Amino acid sequence: MHIPPSFALWSLDAGIRREMRIIDALDGTEVPHTAALGVCEDPSVLGRTFYLMGWVDGWSPMNTDGWPAPFDTDLEARQGLAYQLVEGIALLGNVDWRAKGLQDLGRPDGFHERQVDRWTAFLERIKGRELPGFDEAAAWLRAHKPIDFIPGLMHGDYQFANVMFRHGAPARLAALIDWEMGTVGDPKLDLGWVVQSWPDDTDSPEYSGSGGYAYMTGMPSRDNVVQEYADVSGRQVDDLDYYIILAKWKLAVVLEQGFQRAGDDPKLEAFGPVVLDLMRGAAEVAETTDYGR
Repeated sequence: MHIPPSFALWSLDAGIRREMRIIDALDGTEVPHTAALGVCEDPSVLGRTFYLMGWVDGWSPMNTDGWPAPFDTDLEARQGLAYQLVEGIALLGNVDWRAKGLQDLGRPDGFHERQVDRWTAFLERIKGRELPGFDEAAAWLRAHKPIDFIPGLMHGDYQFANVMFRHGAPARLAALIDWEMGTVGDPKLDLGWVVQSWPDDTDSPEYSGSGGYAYMTGMPSRDNVVQEYADVSGRQVDDLDYYIILAKWKLAVVLEQGFQRAGDDPKLEAFGPVVLDLMRGAAEVAETTDYGR
């Protein structure tokens, strides 16, 4: 079986099967995505089921050599990356998932009611230490709900790490990638995932220099990014604090699994303090927000 070099080959587990289904459903939509070329379920070919997706001609923000020109130095061009990032999920959340045959991809009914119980049970299975702030944030989430809930297609782990951009300015999304956590749920949780760590002042000295969050220098403020999402999606964002608390709390639990399995893996060990910061942050936002009072 010849695989042309312009195609990417991925082996499939349950999560990747979900990915294939989602990108296939995105055909014909405005959401930038890889093409779903075909699936082979005959294990005699490569030893397991796999699928082919189209090649993406673009660049990843996770390139360790730094962002390419002009985004490395042109701060005005860099702002476009942020706006394109949130536009991607705004368009995704507006996809007609029923018309695309994704009715059974998730369980939107009761989505928010399930979150605390589901992830609390998950943490109990992997728990190896106390996470200060967990109980406070969980209690807040049980007592509050969004202003409205319009089900839609969501990515589940949306961030700069899971998109690709086209080469050159102006900034243009080439594809949303890595759909293993994709589902039909509340698309605004993707927004919360993006902005839960987005600084209010991206020109602060802590975001200058190299490494860490240096790429945030010159980016739009959190308010401007959120407004871009609202403008493109047509959804209200007055309940954003709810999604920020849920995103920080849930992400902390997800990363805690990696930390508990770290062993001698320094990358997973690095999740340890990140988890504590996220959980503490969720509790602090819950304590100080005026939402729901």
